[in-house]
Amino acid sequence: MLLSEIMNCLERWAPLSLQESYDNSGLQCGAPDQEITGALLALDVTEAVLEEAITSGCNLVVAHHPLIFTGLKKITGANATERILERAIRHQIAVYAIHTNLDHTATGVNHRIATKLGLVRPRILAPLENHLWKLVTYVPQAHAEAVRNALFAAGAGVMGNYDSCSFSSSGEGTFRALAGAQPFTGAPGVLHREAETRLELIFPLHRKQAVLLALRSTHPYEEIAYDLLALQNPWMEAGAGLLGELEEAMPEMEFLTRVKVRMNTALVRHTALTGRSVKKVAVCGGSGFFLLPQAKQAGADVLLTADIKYHQFFEAEGKLLLADVGHFESEQFTGELILDYLQKNLPTFAPRLSKINTNPVHYL
Repeated sequence: MLLSEIMNCLERWAPLSLQESYDNSGLQCGAPDQEITGALLALDVTEAVLEEAITSGCNLVVAHHPLIFTGLKKITGANATERILERAIRHQIAVYAIHTNLDHTATGVNHRIATKLGLVRPRILAPLENHLWKLVTYVPQAHAEAVRNALFAAGAGVMGNYDSCSFSSSGEGTFRALAGAQPFTGAPGVLHREAETRLELIFPLHRKQAVLLALRSTHPYEEIAYDLLALQNPWMEAGAGLLGELEEAMPEMEFLTRVKVRMNTALVRHTALTGRSVKKVAVCGGSGFFLLPQAKQAGADVLLTADIKYHQFFEAEGKLLLADVGHFESEQFTGELILDYLQKNLPTFAPRLSKINTNPVHYL
């Protein structure tokens, strides 16, 4: 199938608008109209991973971490990134990254960690802000239901576990069609009064284009009156970290042992035991220490993440257990996560997991 089909599928799950400003998720090299004959899924794009793609006949690598993270001014083979990129282009291998946008997805990286640890009732720990918008528009009453349903189909009106959410009120609109206009109702040059319905619906930023297209394609007026309002409300369906609970509370050492086994890590670095049981657990794949204030506020007994520095361990202040499993270890299930999604949503396409362990950290 075409690369664009695979990209569209992945971006329905993890829209690029969810990525952090510093990130570089999306297509790194390749053309959207390229025909893809095989895809290799990996955590990182290393020279060994690219060689694996070549020998296995895959002309697409989907990785969690971007190959190109900062700007490139030349491609001379002076470092690994330049060598990989040059060889990928030469062998016509596309590279696609699905990074912090997948971290911020409710069913993304952190959800897989929560599943591995047996956490239930997961919810976003730090919901995204500035991603919700409200559409307000005015429709002739006889057409209000058709417009409303089209907006629902475009992704507007979803709030948590509810969809088809909207508000409507009745009123009267006025307008006068000037020379050259082709009014849906009323006569040119005559002030017209129309019974209208005011519709209000909320939608996430990544659905903006689809919502406006649905509005324009179903609204009967030649000139459509509408407002787009940026909301400060947090978007509870996407964001950093995840908070879940164990089915039953357990001692801290028992929980840490579970973490070591289920996260398949050589060691777990952690703060001193607090002496309290573990019930509520916050998780964040990769570098998630920045979520410590949110974990404390949520009443978490543990914050499990990676890349915690020496002095940062002090900041737990005995209020919760800080556990560091390692960056690679916290994200090692991302490949199988993407594989499961693609197999479910593109059943005629057969991606494969990389067999290369890209962890640069080794333990004695």
